[in-house]
Amino acid sequence: MYRATLLRSLVFAGLLGGLAASPAVAQRPGPLQPGVLRVCADPDNMPFSNQKGEGFENKIAEFIASEWKSKLEYVWYPVRRGYFRILNGRYCDLIVQAPGGLDMAGTTDAYYRSGYVFVTRTDGKLKDITSLADPRLKQARIGVTLLPSDEQLPPTMALSHYGVVGNLRGFQGMYNDDDRPEDVIEAVANDEVDVAIVWGPLAGYFAKQSSVPLRIHPLGERDSLADVPFRYDIAMAVRRADRELQDSLKKTLEQKAPQIQAILRDYGVPTFPIEKSGGVKADSARATRPS
Repeated sequence: MYRATLLRSLVFAGLLGGLAASPAVAQRPGPLQPGVLRVCADPDNMPFSNQKGEGFENKIAEFIASEWKSKLEYVWYPVRRGYFRILNGRYCDLIVQAPGGLDMAGTTDAYYRSGYVFVTRTDGKLKDITSLADPRLKQARIGVTLLPSDEQLPPTMALSHYGVVGNLRGFQGMYNDDDRPEDVIEAVANDEVDVAIVWGPLAGYFAKQSSVPLRIHPLGERDSLADVPFRYDIAMAVRRADRELQDSLKKTLEQKAPQIQAILRDYGVPTFPIEKSGGVKADSARATRPS
């Protein structure tokens, strides 16, 4: 249940995508090629990726390709349902972000862990909010991400358990020329909503760019009343059969963890300790969040 929730969260709330499209005609399925790293990425999905190479997925892909002395090639495809079929269809070899332990692909160990956050103005009436149980939320204007269906993301699911349902303002999770990923953060900055509850990487990046001082505060690990998780491990994905590529990625992620964490920090990505097997916290992803 929660793995399905996580995949929906990433596809529609964190790794948000645009309209459905087919790979470009020039992009054909093919086997791994020595010296070439083919990466699937969304062409218009900041802060994750875009065709200008401005997202943190782009920077991480560039870093790995440089370390391997490989040519980086992109297969541009909007993140949506069926996104991982492009990987398994051999159009590309790597997806930079995937839910840890994703069943439909071969995944590396998690290289970061993030979650949902509150975003408020530093001078706003909810500037000190820390919990979904805060009674002020019943009267507040709350910005949330909408799925293109009747399904709900974890924060919205949890809010309903606290009786917070009629005062939500939805922001589309499928981007186009009219609906942009930064809209929900700009709504906070412009005092159109009192608080936004959104996926951390998106919040951290656009809050950092805001001309109005904004505060980010993480939701807890999970909500005890609704019993839904708010934080998730993020890994990289390759095809199950590409074990050598998977092993090489694991080694690079382990050896170059400080450099990759630095990229995430540059983009304001809130990160939390990764739980290794046996419940041991990984040192490579210490808890951080934008100030």
